[in-house]
Amino acid sequence: MNPLRGHQRQTCDPTNGTYREGMSQMQRITFNSNQCGGRPCIRGMRIRVKDVLDMLASGASEAEILESYPYLEREDIQAALEYAARQVDHAVLSLAK
Repeated sequence: MNPLRGHQRQTCDPTNGTYREGMSQMQRITFNSNQCGGRPCIRGMRIRVKDVLDMLASGASEAEILESYPYLEREDIQAALEYAARQVDHAVLSLAK
């Protein structure tokens, strides 16, 4: 079971600064303890979220990624970014001195 299914997300429209509700792509992120060491993957395939993020971080465009990996879809790349954004969105706690 995927614990990230069914989430809504808010998307900011940069032209006017308003937010709209959109469907999350998180259902595309899968976890399987027998595949890729249980790391998050794209739609059950052996391509990890990290692989997509690494390509983007190295400067690859969405079009280049989709050309190199024709079994990926645009929504898969969006899902990887959404997953990463959720992973870093947590409070930072510090110990009192």
